[in-house]
Amino acid sequence: MKLNIKYIAITAMGTLALTSCSDMLDVSSPSQTDDATVYASEEYTLQALYGAYNLFGQDSYTSRMCGVYMQNTDVEASAPSAGVPSSDRRAVWSLQSSAITGFNDMTNMWNHNLQAIDRANQVIDGINASSIGSNANMQQMKGEAVCIKAYRYYLMCGFWGDVPYYNTASKWGGNLDKPRADKFSVYSRILQELVDIEPNMKFSDANSGGIERMNRDFAIGMIARLALFRAGYAKTIDGQMKRADDYLDVNADSLSVTYTNLSGQSVTAHTHNEYVQMAKDYCQKLINLKPRNLYDDFYTPFANENAYMTENNAEILYEVAFVESMGGDVGWSIGVTNSGACKNGTTTNQVGLTPSYYLSFADNDQRRDVTCAKWQHQNDIVYPTECTGMGIGKWDRALATKNLGSSSSKGTGINYPLMRYSDVLLMLAEAENELNGPTALAKEALAKVRARAFKNSPTYTDDVNNYVANLTTKEAFFNAIVDERAWEFGGEGLRRFDLIRWNIYAQKIEQAMRTMLCWGISTNEELLALDEVKAAYPEAANYAKYADKMWFKRVGATNTKADIVWYDQKYRPVDDDATMEANGWVSEEVVGTSTYRSRWGTQLIKRVSTYTYNGTEYASCTKSKDATTGVTTYTLGTAPAQVVFTVESNQPSGVTRTDSYQASDYATRIYRGYANGALKGDGNVPFLLPISITNLNSSAVLNNDGYGILSNQTGEGVNAIVAVIQKENY
Repeated sequence: MKLNIKYIAITAMGTLALTSCSDMLDVSSPSQTDDATVYASEEYTLQALYGAYNLFGQDSYTSRMCGVYMQNTDVEASAPSAGVPSSDRRAVWSLQSSAITGFNDMTNMWNHNLQAIDRANQVIDGINASSIGSNANMQQMKGEAVCIKAYRYYLMCGFWGDVPYYNTASKWGGNLDKPRADKFSVYSRILQELVDIEPNMKFSDANSGGIERMNRDFAIGMIARLALFRAGYAKTIDGQMKRADDYLDVNADSLSVTYTNLSGQSVTAHTHNEYVQMAKDYCQKLINLKPRNLYDDFYTPFANENAYMTENNAEILYEVAFVESMGGDVGWSIGVTNSGACKNGTTTNQVGLTPSYYLSFADNDQRRDVTCAKWQHQNDIVYPTECTGMGIGKWDRALATKNLGSSSSKGTGINYPLMRYSDVLLMLAEAENELNGPTALAKEALAKVRARAFKNSPTYTDDVNNYVANLTTKEAFFNAIVDERAWEFGGEGLRRFDLIRWNIYAQKIEQAMRTMLCWGISTNEELLALDEVKAAYPEAANYAKYADKMWFKRVGATNTKADIVWYDQKYRPVDDDATMEANGWVSEEVVGTSTYRSRWGTQLIKRVSTYTYNGTEYASCTKSKDATTGVTTYTLGTAPAQVVFTVESNQPSGVTRTDSYQASDYATRIYRGYANGALKGDGNVPFLLPISITNLNSSAVLNNDGYGILSNQTGEGVNAIVAVIQKENY
């Protein structure tokens, strides 16, 4: 049973009474409730803590920061429409955020993060001053507040880079207008707070609320995660990607963290390697203190969330406890598409997965068909999708065990995982490899994750044992970790920030676009035969084995993905279309006026044709041949500049058709803010968000200068032209 944790819906009476005044933090006038009274009571303290949790239920988090704005990667992406970005979320999808400094989402995300941080600081300060602050329950609540603060700063630094740092709660008359602090100092400061409080926290199986409240399991994992971010890359004010070691005095107190290592010694982390060691130590600490296994089936943790079930000391360390109708867009803006008349309501699916991501999975990896929803629900019937329309299969409101109702949309109450145990294993493998190369420890951690993914594989030995054994260099093992985290966490909002800290964002989106383009090229034999294409895209021929469309049969009416059986999950059939159809396989279904297609590689390239006649170029040309006389009538262009003429049988038309083969609109638009297009980029991805005009107008010290923010492209982007073919006398 899902625990009765209603913090997302609580108004937080204690917190609202404790806040003070600031345009930026949107807090009220001086308190009429004495702090000593509130924090002398565990019950009142819990209400104040719930006020910090409460902001997870705001739209700024439920559909924005936990999913919709975590896209633009080689894994998660949704294509915006054509046209110069307007003031909406689609400009974030296309890496063009400089176009939306006036968008309310930017304001709300900034404000709600800072409000959550301030509410957490109020709880921390209140417990520190409390007469009962040292008891176990109060220390646990303090730890939760520190975790909330740490997670919110993790979001802020990931989205905005350098951000103001607030170490204590707001006070009436205090100065809340602070300039940006370097993100690496923010990581260090919040890490120190986590390190100091973590031993006083309770594990999820010992605390009321379990994994629906932040706990010691999560705190240890969060320390490891933030240590890797402190060790990694980020964008500096000069728009460059650097580590702290590259430009800061890492020996400064503000950039150092002191903790107790696995040997019981007090050590201080300053440098890149020392923070990587810290991450390794804390991963091993959790494994030593609270060992656990991954679920046998990769889908189980997500099935539990769809069923409103939680399990402590299992795979999920902490998940946001959303409450039905009171926040929580899992299954609405992120998940499997449900449209039309559906008994459990509909979606506005805004988080997708790239075709190149689907293609990257090994054939027997069970994670692919859990994560990548190549199906959708329309009127409670399952239909196929096209490769550019895949949702996140991990969550599906059609499978929710609560009766959400046909009119429901937002607020499904389905929880969202912020950390799973497999994350700890892969962080351990990454940290160990960074320090010592692909040792037995690193390989063992990686193998545990792959063992679950390929549990039922007929080629298990090759997929797991031999795969891991063959990773013999530090570089090869790192690349394997990059891949494994993609396959393991698709749709869980980790990829964007991971690409930043690894400084491989540009590399990965360029690889994704090239993969999609080669897949598209492979569906056109005329293109594949051109010497210029062979020279520019020599690997395209290797993609000819992959599906240009998916063939399927309908075998049930259960409104689950099992209703559709696929001829093959990835590859083209040997037989031609006529033979496939004769054997009962289809690649599309027509229902009334709607056609549900399963187009794949063919969706990833487009042909733009123009027609030249008597020195004038036209965008369209139609031909109509008289079967009796053999005379062909040509109609070029549209009125009033339309030209119509006839050509006798077997006579040249004088029309030249020029076909320009280009990357699909989908592949172009998802990365169009990246300078010169994703295949000719400059290596510097404009991933940071701007501070909104509203927040800038409320501050005397904040601005959007630097960080590459104002240099974002705001146009249509640059398409990749593969080849231009002219055909005379068309």
